[in-house]
Amino acid sequence: MPKSEFMAEAGICSPGRTAVPACAALTRDLGGEPAGTAARMTSWLLIEQPGSWGPDALEDVLAEALPAASLDAARDAGLRPLLIRKPGRHARVPGAPRAVYVASGRPGHRWLERLDIADLGELAQIDLEAVAAGRRGHGEPVSGPLFLVCTHGSKDMCCAVFGRPLVTGLAQNHPGQVWEVSHVGGDRWAGNLLTVPDGYLHGSLAVTEAELVAKEALCGNVRLEHLRGRTSAESPWSQFAEIEIRGRTGLRALDAVLATEEEPGGDVRKVLVTGGARRYEVVVRRLPSIASGHSRCSARVVLAGFETESVREV
Repeated sequence: MPKSEFMAEAGICSPGRTAVPACAALTRDLGGEPAGTAARMTSWLLIEQPGSWGPDALEDVLAEALPAASLDAARDAGLRPLLIRKPGRHARVPGAPRAVYVASGRPGHRWLERLDIADLGELAQIDLEAVAAGRRGHGEPVSGPLFLVCTHGSKDMCCAVFGRPLVTGLAQNHPGQVWEVSHVGGDRWAGNLLTVPDGYLHGSLAVTEAELVAKEALCGNVRLEHLRGRTSAESPWSQFAEIEIRGRTGLRALDAVLATEEEPGGDVRKVLVTGGARRYEVVVRRLPSIASGHSRCSARVVLAGFETESVREV
């Protein structure tokens, strides 16, 4: 897509032109900070689905392939089903095998396995509760990570407008490791990049920033900039606390910084975080509204966020 068309579709206007911006463009204009906004996911079922995706594409595939009861239990345990497709335009070929990945993102016990299936009905043979519990043995082990870029434009156009350049750029440098993925949550943070099985989600990425995220991941590290959070963390407060400690200590390894306890509460919570050989108590406050504005994706975008009240070593 030419730059002028990309900017126009995203609502990023040239001088002299006015338009209501798309939600992701507005979020950037308002200075939105993505820390603490990742959806919770501890494991994954990734199903290849070539062709176009409607807004309910994932639900349609799951309804065809899996008993609702078995899927519900696994979802409650942290499993996140998602559709994936190869970068670019690929028509669905009847009878062609599909790639299916199952993965666990639990710290210290991450793994990724692949199955190739001829029919969606074969998904019912996968023990999803075992996947959600972090137990291996469902397919062939695969060396990760996979880089999943949300391009689900029928859910929100920002996912396609900001996601497609990311997936195109990453696919050139990391063939076979990059997939388009269905909605991962947080349209306003497009382009969104989920790394599996690492379990880190980044948002508001440009092409060059996505490449930096990928390079760090290939070295077993996490890039702090634009980090939405570790998806296996217990809550947004824990995600934010981990990012705070990573920023203060400079620690970048996948499991170098982990929230271990969180004191239940309202908008203010104490989170205990290990950072290397040290432990920290981080007091995090949720801010219900930081900035707001009108976008063409929704009537109004209200940006919430978090702030650190205190940090002390314990």
